[in-house]
Amino acid sequence: MKKKERPAQHKSNKNTGKNSKAPSTGKAKGSPGHGKQEWKPGNMLYPVPAVLVTATGMDGQDNIITVAWAGTVCTNPPMVSISVRPERYSYHMIKETGEFVLNLSTKELAYATDFCGVKSGREVDKFRELHLTRQKASKVRPPLIGESPVNIECKVSDCIALGSHHMFLAKVAAVHISEEYLDGTGRFHLEQAEPIVYSHGSYFALGDALGKFGYSVRKKQKK
Repeated sequence: MKKKERPAQHKSNKNTGKNSKAPSTGKAKGSPGHGKQEWKPGNMLYPVPAVLVTATGMDGQDNIITVAWAGTVCTNPPMVSISVRPERYSYHMIKETGEFVLNLSTKELAYATDFCGVKSGREVDKFRELHLTRQKASKVRPPLIGESPVNIECKVSDCIALGSHHMFLAKVAAVHISEEYLDGTGRFHLEQAEPIVYSHGSYFALGDALGKFGYSVRKKQKK
């Protein structure tokens, strides 16, 4: 996951009164958000999950790579995608075997997440260096990371060459969750694991919950 610098943000003036309006010049004055600048096309869809992807080569060698370009693409069948630069050490492993595991990262794994994004598997055994636990997967060859709260086993269905990155589309073969985040009813509480996200070269812990899905249209209960 290569970090990129971005231009300095344009600062808008604070609102000086209720009747303040943004001028027709388009400059960032008045209420926050009224002024806009157009930047050249680039990756601005942030924040994104920073996931630890495990892969295994045909020779049995394991590696961990940090990927920020990852996401859900389909519910039925369950599918995900990751985008990887062809020059990355793990690329040929995934390409040859057609398998990988997505391991969700947490605040506790923040150091390992950064390390696996900047250090090549050609130089170091990341499992050994970071004292991470290899756990056997049930459907694929790459191992699970024991310290991750969620491990998603994936089988590649297609690889699309897009340019700087190639996108691997994959079907979810199995999901593993840490039992310590299950409550008495069997509900999984990922928030207790303190997941992290990546945005503009920095890692962030997630904040407070703002509402559950559908809360905006849910009828209020009478007191």
